[in-house]
Amino acid sequence: MDFNPLDLILHLDVYLDMLVTHYGTWVYAILFLVIFCETGLVVTPFLPGDSLLFIAGAVAAGGAMDPLLLAGLLMLAAILGDSTNYLIGRTAGEKLFSNPNSKIFRRDYLQQTHDFYDKHGGKTVTLARFLPIIRTFAPFVAGVGKMNYLRFFGFSVLGTVLWVGGLVTLGYFFGNVPFIKQNLSLLVVGIILVSLLPMIISLVRSKLGQRASKA
Repeated sequence: MDFNPLDLILHLDVYLDMLVTHYGTWVYAILFLVIFCETGLVVTPFLPGDSLLFIAGAVAAGGAMDPLLLAGLLMLAAILGDSTNYLIGRTAGEKLFSNPNSKIFRRDYLQQTHDFYDKHGGKTVTLARFLPIIRTFAPFVAGVGKMNYLRFFGFSVLGTVLWVGGLVTLGYFFGNVPFIKQNLSLLVVGIILVSLLPMIISLVRSKLGQRASKA
């Protein structure tokens, strides 16, 4: 099977059916690695997440993969990814702010991050699961903010179950509906837009609030 490696990585959701045909059970390992990297490494927020989970559920519905094993492994990958990202932020974050003269990594920013995660860390970690790119950075920032790990872990598990379980289940039951299969590209775009909607609403509210305060 001849693929451009970069194209394969960036569009794994598109090639998933063919990968199952050629690599069989190794696809579980490939999906595990992708979800782990997308959630666990700050440098890989570009990997497919929402669309990959949905399409993996659809492929499982066709009998190519076990849906319970699939969901369980991907939940484990996301939880381990979150914890890895948190630990990187916890250990490396302090070093980023060690220079008292830094204009970017200022100590007062670090304190603000601590305060924010003390107050809003739980819902931030859970809701970030549904926001592409944000979910890659939220665990790292939680680590930088020194959010209590057990609290972080609990909300990470909650968000993971809702995110992975929800999208794999939707894909399993609706991914092979003829209309959806014929308009899969539009559906993937729709999933991404819906995932981004809370962030867009938050930004709009923030801008309106700033204008109102100035007025």
